[in-house]
Amino acid sequence: MKRIRCPKCDQIILFDETQYEAGRILVFECTECHKQFKIRLPHPKDNQDLSKEIPVGYLTILENAFQLKQILPLMLGANIIGRSVKGSKANLAFRTVDPSIDTTHCIITAEKDKDGKILFLLQDAPSNTGTFLQNQLLQLREQAHLQEGDIINIGAATMILKLKDE
Repeated sequence: MKRIRCPKCDQIILFDETQYEAGRILVFECTECHKQFKIRLPHPKDNQDLSKEIPVGYLTILENAFQLKQILPLMLGANIIGRSVKGSKANLAFRTVDPSIDTTHCIITAEKDKDGKILFLLQDAPSNTGTFLQNQLLQLREQAHLQEGDIINIGAATMILKLKDE
C-alpha cells in the first residue's frame, strides 16, 4: 500500500500501487475536499530496497470525543505519530482537531530481529500530555514492546496495533 497526501487539505490517501504499471499517471480525488490531482508512478530502480515500502502492521485510530476512525500503515523503521499539520515532522500524521495531541507525539519503531520476526517498540516523542500503553503512562525515554491488539492512548485518540497478516 502506498500513502499520498492531498495537496490541498493534506488528507492521507492509500492505494495499492501493485495494481498499476510503473510510469503510469493516476488521477485521484480527495474524499475530504474533492480536489483532483495527478501522480506518476515511478519506475523501480534495480538496487532499490522495496521491503521498506511494504507495511508490516497497521494502527487503527479511534478518536473518542470526535468519532473519527483512521487506519494507517506501519513501515519498517521509525514511525513518528502525531497530529497532521502543514510542515509536521511526523511521517505517520493523522487528522485530528484534538489540541492535546502533539505534532510529534510518540514513535513506534518496527525492526526485524535476527530470525526475521518484526518487533515493535513504543516510546513517547516526548509529548506534552504523555503516551499511555494499556493505561500505563510511559516514562521519559522508556521503550515498551508492542504486541497484536495492544491499546495506545494519546490525547482523546485510542490506537490499536494490528500486525500484517502473513
